[in-house]
Amino acid sequence: MTSLLQILLMLLSVAQFIIIIHIILSWLINFQVLSLGSPMVASIWDGLNRLVEPVYARIRQFLPDLGGIDLAPLVALLIVYAIRIILINNAAMFI
Repeated sequence: MTSLLQILLMLLSVAQFIIIIHIILSWLINFQVLSLGSPMVASIWDGLNRLVEPVYARIRQFLPDLGGIDLAPLVALLIVYAIRIILINNAAMFI
């Protein structure tokens, strides 16, 4: 059962990585450091959006409209951290 815990923690680490990369890439695109005119950037951006938008859409249902500020990535990252903490604190259940 310890391997199940390790697999879950690895999946959460991958989710963290994807969310952080999506946040950084969105900043770089918004500040025009990167252009969506580049096929490679556009394909990476499209792939990341397909991964995270279903999660962000669910989170946005519960968040108030703040105009141009999107807190869904931050909330998603906090949820991943919280799940990680819960799993680590309850690791004894997996033994």
